[in-house]
Order: sequence, then structure tokens, then C-alpha cells
Amino acid sequence: MSMLAYAESATSSSSDTEPDAQVDFTTMLVQRQRGCESGSKLHTTDADQEQQDQDQGYYLEQYVLGVLDFSSQYGIDYSISYTASNVIGRPTKFPAYGDYPETFTMRTYGDWWQRAPSATRDIQPQNMPPIETHDYIVVYFEEFVVPTEVAIFETFNPGAVVRIWAYSMTKHWHCLWEATAKDLKYISHDSRRFAPPLKKTSIITKTLRIEFNHSNLNYYTEIDAIMLCGRTVSHRRIQNLLGKARTHPQTQISLAASALGSSSATLAVGQGPISCKLRSLKFQPIHCSDNNAADPVTGACKKFINDFINNDLSQFLLDNRLAGEMVEQQKQQQQLQEMQLAPANVHAQASARRICLTDLPFEILLKILSYLDLKSLFRVGQVSRIFYDISTHALLYVEINLKPYWQLANSELLCTLARRATILRKLDLSWCGGFGDVSPTEFKKFLTQRGDNLTHLRLNSCKFLNASCIETVGIVCDNLNELSLRNCATDPPLLNFSCLANLKNLERLDLFQTAFETELLLSMLEGNRKLKHLNLAFCGVSVNMDNVAAHLANYNTQLVSLDMWKAHFLTARGLQSLSHCHQLEELDLGWCLREASLGDGLYQLLANCPKLRKLFLSAVRGTTEHDLRHIAQLGKNLEQLDLMGILNITHERVYDILIHCPKLQLLDLSFCENIMDRDFDILADWSRLFKVNIKSSRIYDPR
Repeated sequence: MSMLAYAESATSSSSDTEPDAQVDFTTMLVQRQRGCESGSKLHTTDADQEQQDQDQGYYLEQYVLGVLDFSSQYGIDYSISYTASNVIGRPTKFPAYGDYPETFTMRTYGDWWQRAPSATRDIQPQNMPPIETHDYIVVYFEEFVVPTEVAIFETFNPGAVVRIWAYSMTKHWHCLWEATAKDLKYISHDSRRFAPPLKKTSIITKTLRIEFNHSNLNYYTEIDAIMLCGRTVSHRRIQNLLGKARTHPQTQISLAASALGSSSATLAVGQGPISCKLRSLKFQPIHCSDNNAADPVTGACKKFINDFINNDLSQFLLDNRLAGEMVEQQKQQQQLQEMQLAPANVHAQASARRICLTDLPFEILLKILSYLDLKSLFRVGQVSRIFYDISTHALLYVEINLKPYWQLANSELLCTLARRATILRKLDLSWCGGFGDVSPTEFKKFLTQRGDNLTHLRLNSCKFLNASCIETVGIVCDNLNELSLRNCATDPPLLNFSCLANLKNLERLDLFQTAFETELLLSMLEGNRKLKHLNLAFCGVSVNMDNVAAHLANYNTQLVSLDMWKAHFLTARGLQSLSHCHQLEELDLGWCLREASLGDGLYQLLANCPKLRKLFLSAVRGTTEHDLRHIAQLGKNLEQLDLMGILNITHERVYDILIHCPKLQLLDLSFCENIMDRDFDILADWSRLFKVNIKSSRIYDPR
């Protein structure tokens, strides 16, 4: 059976024969394009405007009061170094420039992680914006204001900020500023107070979301503080706004839909098909005087129009349609006469004019629409019934990625997608539902309906997840090859992951910054012997990495990448166990090995894992000069090598590595104490000579 036939049978056999839920995805998406203006203003009268002028408060500058959410951080939660909480309060380092533990630093820089063997492909990549978001932080302030300025104090490698969002009192996100490709090219070796021009807005907010893209960063960026400036508002105005939002919940949707021209909105303002037809026919009610022309729906005019629509409209349209048909027949006769004069040429032109998009075979139209992003699919479905049938076909929803639409994803949208995605294979809900827009109940319902065929599931930073949601994943989604739960549970009480032991087909498991229990993790490793990619960075102090390494050596010998960044309890014994994973191409042991000596563990690893392309040994203090020689001798395929903070490295050992590792592209030597100031110029020369991007504590331009 072909995939198309299978999709049709799956659609027809589904018990979900009800129409789509009443959710207009198009009207939600317009807020992303149009910013905050059209979605933030409720209908106001002159009296309302006068009252707003009276309620204007004073200009206020305020700093972050607390952090609500973040996607990643360099530090550990129970530490004060490089954590998200460091953005709270006034700047402590600005205007100084340099690396400071008192700032907020994220996990990655540049595009090195995208080049690594563990890199993942975007699900439904056509949904991604031209400038992607790699990380974010959500912060809140003490007072509500109408924002006029947002200032971000960058103290190291500035230039990663790409978007600034504000969460309004009406519980909608509005984009205040978005970077262009030119903004990403900003390179500076000095701190900066970054305050881009914001879109003019009247929304009231005290919550911001700052988004980052690290692609062009030379090294980690660091944020010292965030300041929100604006004019305060009176308590009366806040109460009035909340009352209007409750009284007119559809106002924002109507305004947004009107901007796109959707039928529901245009009818509401007198721009629907009936009104358009009447205007095209120059229909003018004779009972409407000139005094009522500006307001043709009042008084006698309103009564006449109502009577006309109810009683005479059908005949009126029929008469005009007959007249239109006569005009069309005259045009056709004229064309026929022209065809008799030049039959061959005119016949070809007439045939070409008669061909339209809907004449193409269904399979071709389906293929064309498969290149559209989710936003465009919903819009195409509003064009006609034919396009609606094609745009809702199950084959267009084999992959769903709502991560780019995190601010729009809600329970209603999940309900609609559940009716369309009858053969869903890959789902990405990362960053969605952060403020209660996605309910755990609706998520479980969605998985129960469509999760049995899922092979890829990404739920990174999904704060709506609870124990029941995880249980549903373990019971329903037993065909998963990939499960990503990054940054989902960091504080006790931990989520109940016991049902995940039912999963037996995993090839990728990502538990970055998610607290986990050792026994359950070991059970999952035993049950998933085809596991190729495992991320246990920041997984919590309860996991003994020596035990994990022993299980990997026994049950997961096909492992390709392993991330143990800032994990605990890994010793030289665990390092020797990892040497049995002969297929390893990527290994991150940064801040993990704290022993004074690694013994011959590193030598065994390098000798038995010749495919290693990426090796991160950040702050592994036990690395000796012998270990560095082994890296040079055995690391023939190394492309990325991180030796940040290694105490015993000298420029002689660096040269040895550069000579014997011909594929090397990245070498991090930052904060290596034995690399003296006099060596920096040598490193710059070697960087150009060997075409290797060498990172060091002193800033220089390797070009």
C-alpha cells in the first residue's frame, strides 16, 4: 500500500469525523508578523482616550526582580557562577568587559554544536524563521509599565540578542523588536548597553522574554543585567483594561484576523462577500439619505437593509448574475470571432488561460503544499473548499513543529491538529505552554489519539508536564526512537519517569538539565541497546556516572555521542568503561572528572575509540602532559578539542597537537595557566597557519 493510500485509509477510518475545533491559527500567527500594535489595542472611545491621558503615570527604570524560565545556562542551579539568576538586580560588572562568573552565560556559542555528530535535524524545518532562536530567558519586574525601552547589559561577546518579547496584561506575547541579518554581524570586543528601537505600543507589561542566536559568536556571551523602561499606569487603568479583556475576549482575534482578511473578521466590519458584491454593482439603498451615508446601519436605513437582505437579496443577485452571464456570453462570441481569424494562435492562448492550479492532479498539489510552513497551510485552507481538503490532508502533518510558534500554541490548536495528524510521526512541542496555554489534560488526550505511531518526541522546557503526562508518554509512545526532555524537571519533587522504562526502541535520549534517578536510567539503558546518542549534562547529583559508564559498556556499545557535562561521580574507572564503546565519535566530559589523575583511562579511551571527532575536557584538572601526548598521537580524526582550564598544557604540547591532528577545526585553550602572555601572538600565528579556530583568554582576531 502506498503512503498516500495509507494516509487516506487512516483518515477515513478515524473515528474523529467531527470538524476542526474552532481555532483560527491564522489570526494567532498574525501577532507574530504584525508585532503588538494590532493585537494589543482594544476598541477605545474618545472618553477612554481622555481617561488614559489622565491615568498616565511617571517614567520608570527598573531592573529584573526574578527569573521565570530559561532554556540553558552554563552554571549549575545550586551555584552562583554563570547562572540565569545573575541577571537579577542592577549591573555588577558593566561597563567592564571580560569573563565574569557573576553574569548569565548560556551553554553554546558559534555553530560548533550544529557541526558535531550529536546535532539534530529540525522537525518540519520550513516552520523555522530566517533567524532561529537558540536560547531564551524569561524575566519579570516589579511594576507594570507601557514599555518605551529595554536595555540589555552585555559584558562579554555581545551580539547574540535577536528578539525581545513582552507579555501583556491580556495574556498575549508581543514582539517588541526583532533582529535582522545585519544585526547578527555585530562584532565587538567591548561591553555594550544594548537598547534597540522598540515598536510603538500601548501594551502594559512587566514580563519580558529575551531570545538569543549564538551562530556568529566567537565565544560565550554574558549578560549582566536587563532594564525595562516605561511609563507607569494607574490602578484604575489596569482594572479597566482587565475588565474590557474579560468583556470582549474576541477583540484581539477580530483585529488580527481583519489584518489578514479572513472571512470571519471581514464580515464583522462589513467587508464580506455580500457587501463586496453590492458595492461592485453600485448598489445604493434609495431609502438612505445623504445624512445617513456615513452610518448606513442606523434608523430607517438599517431597517431597509435588513428587509432587503431577508426578502429581496436572492432575486437581486440572481438578476445581476443573469446580466453578468449575458456580458460573458458576448465576450465569448467576440473571442470566437477572433479565433476564426487566427485559430491556431488563439486556441493555444485560450487553452493556456483555462489551465489553473486546481487542474493539477491531487498528488502534485499535495507535493506543492508539503513545502509550506504550518502558518501557510492554515491560510491556504481558507481560500476554497478544494484547498481546504488538500491543506488538511494527513500527509502534510506527518511532522509537526510548534517550537517556532511557542507563543501561539494552546490546547485548542492541539485539538485541531489531532484531527488532521492521523499518521503523525514526529512532534516538537519544545518551549510551548509556559504560561498555562497548554493543559496537561489536553496534551495527554493528544498523545492518546496520535502518539502510538510517534518516532520522535521533543518536549524541551515544557513546563506543563507533570507525572501523568510522562506516564502517558511511556505507555502510549512505545515506538519512539528519539525522546528529548531537556530542562523539564530540575527541582524536587522529581517527575515520575518510571513508565519510560517501557520504551525499548530509543536511539536518542536527551535529559539535559533534567533531574533523573540512577536506577531508572540504568533500566532504560538496559532496555534500549540500539541507543546512539545520550545527553546527561546537568542531570543532577543523584546519578552515579561510574555506574552509568559501566552499563553503557555492557549494553550500549553502539553509542555515537555522550554528553556528561557537569555530571558527577565519574572517575578514571568510568573512563576506562567508556573505552568499550568503540563507535564513539563525540564525548563531552567538561567539569566532570575531578580526580588528581586519570591514570591510563584517557589513553584507553583514545586507543579504543579511533572515530572520536569531538572531545571536550573542559576543566579536567587531572590531565597530564602524557595525556596531551596521547591526544596528539591518537586523535587523528579529532575536529573539536576543548582543553579549557587545563593546568599542565604548554605551547609545545599545543604545537604537537596541531601537527598530528590534521582534521582539527576548533581548539579551546582559554584560561590555561601555563599559556603565558607571550604565547598569545604565537597562537594567533598558528591559528592562521593550521586553519584552526583557537580560543584563548586574550581576545584577538584570528583572521
